[in-house]
Amino acid sequence: MSLTSLYQKYTLRIKKDINMATITISKNLIKNDDLVIIPRKEYESMKAQMVPTFYLKGKEADKLDKMIENGLREHERGETISANSLREALKLYGKKGKKN
Repeated sequence: MSLTSLYQKYTLRIKKDINMATITISKNLIKNDDLVIIPRKEYESMKAQMVPTFYLKGKEADKLDKMIENGLREHERGETISANSLREALKLYGKKGKKN
């Protein structure tokens, strides 16, 4: 290995070492598995794909609870539609409605 390539190799290594940041992590975070470290780009991508959380109260919550209960009862009775797409489900639902 030539002197020039050795110099370039070690200079690069020193520059990498100089740019490294030191962080202190609380032992509590490590013990409780509360710490996740991912690259910012990956975090931003995941954040963009997240579904927002909504909290309902009062009449809206009661209405949703009833809708879910009715849907579960229909499923237990076998009255639900099984389809591969929304378009297919709407066609099947339309045919089901015409029979009644």
